[in-house]
Amino acid sequence: MDILKKVFPLSFKVEDLKAFVIALVVYVLVDIVCGVVIGLLVKIPVIGVIFSILGSVIGLYALVGIVLAILAYLKVIK
Repeated sequence: MDILKKVFPLSFKVEDLKAFVIALVVYVLVDIVCGVVIGLLVKIPVIGVIFSILGSVIGLYALVGIVLAILAYLKVIK
């Protein structure tokens, strides 16, 4: 659990509704902005594969962060 708290610090700081909404908005915005930037960089032939993998990892990070924020807000995990 300590590793998750270090990798996803924003997800575990959701004590009230305001912090919960801020965490969700940050994860969604990071995913959207990185998706747009990586979507443009994927068109470069040489490094397109690397950026497509990086985009998948960032999308997975945002998804796990959102799920952890929901679980921490509902007090399922501490």
